[in-house]
Amino acid sequence: MASGAWFAFSPQEWTAIALSLKVATIGSLASLPFGVAMAWLLARRQFPGKLLVNGLVHLPLVLPPVVTGWLLLIGFGQRGWFGHALDACCGIVFSFRWTGAALAAAVMGFPLMVRAIRLSIEAVDARLEQAAESLGAPPLAVFFTVTLPLALPGVIAGLILGFAKAIGEFGATITFVANIPGETQTIATAIYGYTQEPGAETSVVRLTLVAIVIAFGALIVSELLAARVSRRAAEL
Repeated sequence: MASGAWFAFSPQEWTAIALSLKVATIGSLASLPFGVAMAWLLARRQFPGKLLVNGLVHLPLVLPPVVTGWLLLIGFGQRGWFGHALDACCGIVFSFRWTGAALAAAVMGFPLMVRAIRLSIEAVDARLEQAAESLGAPPLAVFFTVTLPLALPGVIAGLILGFAKAIGEFGATITFVANIPGETQTIATAIYGYTQEPGAETSVVRLTLVAIVIAFGALIVSELLAARVSRRAAEL
């Protein structure tokens, strides 16, 4: 086989790559406000049940992904508790749609996002926040003018980690929304599908290389931003 054939992506492969980028981008961006809020809560507040909340946030990291996908199907399927209500009131459907793949990606990437942002917020000197409060700034203003700007590199790092996790998500996605070409077939599920087809090894290699490049690039950027957070914390 000519070497150029290794880079001759089929329309279905391009669709899977584009859908993966779409799902990962929307999933990570949609979960970012919740991730920032949860990270701030865990970093700056003490409350009953904090250990339980922290465990629930990180549960997707230790649960089998198919279990997370099944729970999403139970909760957000068309007959699920939340899925039925969202379909009835807003026409939003998650099961067997790309929106469901984005939801699965967001859930699986959420723990990594929260952890990175929480560490960044904890690195911010609380005395700076207290100084702003002593000058009469309300808590919300303190967060947006002091805490968030100083923690921004960590927020970006958390967003990138969530994106990278979303790109590689497989178990929860295929359990929740199946592997429908053009609708829910991401890079990971496409690779799985091609491994079941005789003679599709080149497609597997191409998509694997794409996944590696995206994930490796995201991790490098995340590490650079984490190092910047550490330097900033040392300077304060």
